[in-house]
Amino acid sequence: MSTPSYRLSAEQVQFYHDNGYLLGLPPIYTREEMDAINAELPNLLALLKPGESSAEIREWHHTSTYLYDIVMNPKILDLVESILGPNFYVWGSAFFIKEPRSLSTVPWHQDAYYWPLSPCNTVTVWVAFDDVDEVNGGMKLIPGSHKGGLIKHRHKDDANATLSLGLEDGTDFSPDNAVQFRLKAGEISMHDDRAIHGSQANPSDRRRAGLTIRYSGTNVKADLSISPDFVAHLCRGVDTYGHTPYAPAPTTRYGRKDYRRREAPAEGYDLNPVVSPKS
Repeated sequence: MSTPSYRLSAEQVQFYHDNGYLLGLPPIYTREEMDAINAELPNLLALLKPGESSAEIREWHHTSTYLYDIVMNPKILDLVESILGPNFYVWGSAFFIKEPRSLSTVPWHQDAYYWPLSPCNTVTVWVAFDDVDEVNGGMKLIPGSHKGGLIKHRHKDDANATLSLGLEDGTDFSPDNAVQFRLKAGEISMHDDRAIHGSQANPSDRRRAGLTIRYSGTNVKADLSISPDFVAHLCRGVDTYGHTPYAPAPTTRYGRKDYRRREAPAEGYDLNPVVSPKS
């Protein structure tokens, strides 16, 4: 049995640049390895304060070797390097967990609209902790939508929406050719930070849990006046730009990171060109 390659082919790289996403990648973790990772997850959830949800576990890879080991997995880094090149860092991670029969939705959106980063050169890796499909609220993405640039988002008046800003299908874009993501536990997807994507509620009896990881080329600069807590870990190569603060690797297996959370403004951050939505 041949060992799978974690280096993307030229055809896969071209597909990513043309469509803004990649599926069908070799598994990062075996089923047994994911069982072990899932068995540890309650230890992290136990650090949440009363009233907090798993959505508050953001950037805890800075303080937890449990998550740091995942975001620095060499198999993932090999795949990301095929897109970003030899010099890149990881700065973000967040859980998106929909429990069985959850009404929670993720509105159509573009990741880069929420971040005070420039230029747009970030890959989001979505690590499936569970089997994910259309039945339990798996993600959908609009192929090629990253080529249209960032679109001005609107406030979402929806109590079930996990994001405060989003795009309106049929007005800001057409959802007709959306691709349904299907992943087995231990597999990943990759998508461009400008690709339009979202997910529906989970009416099933199965949990849908995933960890998003944000990797950026070292040319990407965070506006520290907006996000003063921004830090990263250099994954590969060197940083010749010198505008990104780096943090040491964590030493604690499970540790929380408290940060100053702020919602992205509806008008965006004015760091990258934004297209006004269609009337």
